[in-house]
Amino acid sequence: MKIGVDCRLSGIAHAGIGRYIGNLIKYLPLLAPEIDWVYFYRDKNQIIPDLDVESRLVSVRHYTFQEQLQLISVFNQAKLDLLHVPHFNVPILYPGKLVVTIHDLLWHQQKGTQVTTLKPWEYWGKYTGYRLVASQAIKKANKIIVPTQAVKKTLSKYYPKSEEKVVVAHEGVDSGLLTFKDRKVKKKINSLIYVGSLYPHKNLKLVIQALQKLPTWKLTIVGSRNVFQDQIRKEVKKYQVQKQVKFTGYLPDKDLAQKIKTATALVQPSLSEGFGLTGIEAMALGTPVIASDIPVFKEIYQNAAVYFNPHSIENFIQTVNSLTSRKPTLNQMQNVAKQYSWQKMAEKTLQVYKSVL
Repeated sequence: MKIGVDCRLSGIAHAGIGRYIGNLIKYLPLLAPEIDWVYFYRDKNQIIPDLDVESRLVSVRHYTFQEQLQLISVFNQAKLDLLHVPHFNVPILYPGKLVVTIHDLLWHQQKGTQVTTLKPWEYWGKYTGYRLVASQAIKKANKIIVPTQAVKKTLSKYYPKSEEKVVVAHEGVDSGLLTFKDRKVKKKINSLIYVGSLYPHKNLKLVIQALQKLPTWKLTIVGSRNVFQDQIRKEVKKYQVQKQVKFTGYLPDKDLAQKIKTATALVQPSLSEGFGLTGIEAMALGTPVIASDIPVFKEIYQNAAVYFNPHSIENFIQTVNSLTSRKPTLNQMQNVAKQYSWQKMAEKTLQVYKSVL
């Protein structure tokens, strides 16, 4: 039996999706060494050493015409029994058995030129392409993996015929971060941390505005420099909270774990999310999470987070000010974090493969 996995988006350069793919492909050959695994990478630096798999380099970028035109022959030449594309970007004419991971349907829900830095004509062209590719991937897939019940519900709303094909496989806590969970650190007073991308739907603008009325609080923003970070920097200047906000850029796991552990709380103000991985990582490291009260966070974080209305600055301020009396216990946080494991996710994914074959 030969199973291929598209690994072109693996690695830390691709944020949460990169972590998902990296952990999945690490566990699969350990769980099922009898299967012939074929991993398709874009860069040799993505290759995980010492795995008993066949690694193939494919110099085709994601979200391109070349992806649609060239990858079909690449996958066909490998003579796969099954292909797993761990994102929506499937070559729509691929004829073989297929498993797809849909992490969220954010761009179905959040659309329009206000959510992009592209010119309108360029954005709408790409958006049309996205909807076509995603729809065909969902239609053609033998099975669809999603990270939460909330995403399953959303997917079933847009694609009701796909509901019977959908399997929920929760994401996990990264072992690289957990290496540092038992190290004792001193918590900083009144310090918030945000980890992730800075797209408009992440709603970090609300936190920036709230800092005006939280003058004793500091915010550390961890994420790669891009156009959206530049927009947040403008917001920081606009609301005159420069002394309260620090941008670190990308941090390796060791430094990221240290930052999270020393923070008073991690903030998750997002309006839409597929899972909420950084919140689970914070809980595993013993740091409380302040999260927007959207369904996906309540599903994943359960009773181990403090929730607020993501459309109300005042409610966020009240939540921060009452954190001392409302924050969950360390036991609550770690009990929730223990429910999520990359190995369990890989085991569930392997079951999906076998059900298709």
